[in-house]
Amino acid sequence: MSAHCMLTGARPGFGNSISHSHRRTSRRFDPNIQSKRYWLPSEGRYVRLKLSTKGIRTVDVIGVEAAVSRIRARGVRV
Repeated sequence: MSAHCMLTGARPGFGNSISHSHRRTSRRFDPNIQSKRYWLPSEGRYVRLKLSTKGIRTVDVIGVEAAVSRIRARGVRV
């Protein structure tokens, strides 16, 4: 599963792990991506969205119709 949110666009961040001896190695900070299924009443079908947990909370606030329209405005196929 690709580590990006369809709604918020959250992608992995990159940085360094620093050990006790202060040696640095590359690491990756992945967003918490969840696959969630929503009922889309206007189309009479379910849509499966890959969202970060912040994106899931956003859908709870603005509704699934508005969220899907924002995702489609970004050019992502749903």
